[in-house]
Amino acid sequence: MSRALPKYNKRRVAIIGGAAAVALTGAIVAGTALAGETSKSSTPTARTLADVGSITCPDVAPQLPAIPATAQAEIDRNLALLQTQIDEANKRLVDTVGQGGPNFVQNAILGPLEDKRIATVNRIATAIGRTADKPQGLDALAPCTLNAGGAAGAGEEAGAGEEAGAGAGAEATPSEAASEAAGGAEDTGNAEGAGDAGGAAAAGAISCPDVASQLPAIPATAQAEVDRNLALLNTQLAEANKRLVDTVGQGGPNFVQNAILGPLADKRKSTIDRIAISIGRTAEKPQGLDSLAACTLTK
Repeated sequence: MSRALPKYNKRRVAIIGGAAAVALTGAIVAGTALAGETSKSSTPTARTLADVGSITCPDVAPQLPAIPATAQAEIDRNLALLQTQIDEANKRLVDTVGQGGPNFVQNAILGPLEDKRIATVNRIATAIGRTADKPQGLDALAPCTLNAGGAAGAGEEAGAGEEAGAGAGAEATPSEAASEAAGGAEDTGNAEGAGDAGGAAAAGAISCPDVASQLPAIPATAQAEVDRNLALLNTQLAEANKRLVDTVGQGGPNFVQNAILGPLADKRKSTIDRIAISIGRTAEKPQGLDSLAACTLTK
């Protein structure tokens, strides 16, 4: 018995030591996870949601006049679409957290969202205007804001996020920035013009399908409105090319698509819709013009 006991003790010590090693390994793994190791799950964490905040838009429904019964279904569809657009923008806000430069949210999310909302509220106004007075000024409800930092009470992170949101909200939209830059260029002289030429060579150029050549016969009553919108398409393209030069070298590989080509396509779609609607008031409404909205970058 006296000789067997040391062997038993050694075996027991070995078992206890192995168990301790397993426990220690588990503690290390758990400690590593608690220390903030990145999860492989694609589900956004609560902290991520708190960091990026959320997008808030003016409520359109309470600002509408009495809706004719013939327009109710179309209005309901477009009001639902406005909410879908906000949900998609908030999802994109989470999915792209940390991407791009300081103006990424404004250029790639808030700007395109505003363009989509303009097109949608215009359809709402048009639907009402078919059988009642067309509401005016609904475009003012299109811009949205970023409430960064999550819910109130999130502490110092919330305060920092609010400051970031205020900065993003203060940024001009792509078209405004391009217009201001174009206005300021009148006073800059030839030296800056030479720089613009070099920037244009590096940035390439945006080209869009010609809409005018794809239109049917335009009724005389719609000619002026169609001409205005065709001119607007040219202005939008010029602004996009100006912005392409002004932002050369900025952002990541998807910057041009997200911040310039995407918003331009949304603006063109809204403008082309107005062209089709104006023709359709007194003639057959042209179909399929939306396919002309997308533009391409050529180097």
